[in-house]
Amino acid sequence: MKRVEGKVSIVTGGALGIGRATCLLLSKEGSKVAVTDILDNEGKELVDEIKKMGGMAEFWHLDTTKEREVEKVFADISKKFGKIDILVNNAGIAGVNKPTNEITEAEWDKVINVNVKGVFFCTKHAIPYMKRAGGGSIINLSSIYGLISAPDIPPYHASKGAVRLMSKTDALLYAKNNIRVNSVHPGYIWTPLVENLGKESPQGVKAFRKYLDSLHPIGHVGEPIDIAYGILYLASDESKFVTGSELVIDGGYTAK
Repeated sequence: MKRVEGKVSIVTGGALGIGRATCLLLSKEGSKVAVTDILDNEGKELVDEIKKMGGMAEFWHLDTTKEREVEKVFADISKKFGKIDILVNNAGIAGVNKPTNEITEAEWDKVINVNVKGVFFCTKHAIPYMKRAGGGSIINLSSIYGLISAPDIPPYHASKGAVRLMSKTDALLYAKNNIRVNSVHPGYIWTPLVENLGKESPQGVKAFRKYLDSLHPIGHVGEPIDIAYGILYLASDESKFVTGSELVIDGGYTAK
């Protein structure tokens, strides 16, 4: 079933992990997909893969922390595909793992600039196109750590809490324009970002993953496709009555 047929989607951080799985699934379900990322080679390879599968996709280099770049890329996407219906604000970084009193201003700003300001810029410049199209769906990737916390990576937790509330505010602001805004809250998903945390861990990747598995009542960490299916639901008209909500996909993590 083509659940997003005829729609145009933008996915930030689309080259790897959750973003990659989302691009593939949205394409499979009928959407034209704008894959955006700072990873040019991986993004272009993904576009080639989508095209080989019969989908329609193009790659744009995009640093979401640069407003003029966001503005230009979104204009190019609209010109190429004719409109913008769906925005998946997925680009994000984990940042430093230090106690708050040891974090430098530059380290703090680096995370906030990508995880918060990037969402702001992309939302800001998607809204006019969605208004023109008669509506749209914005899906912001928060985290379980936008709902609860843990004694680590303070800038990341702050950023994901901000994304949760930004989603609710924009849901209220643009409901009259038939633009829905929701946040997705994954548990630990085995992506390159999480794998890199494992590589930095003293116990090594295998032990790190086993530990993460144990945190989830379901018994294991998630896969990118688990989140992509949630994003697909929020992108599709199946969720036409859903806005300002949090979709938690966490293997039971926050139920404890």
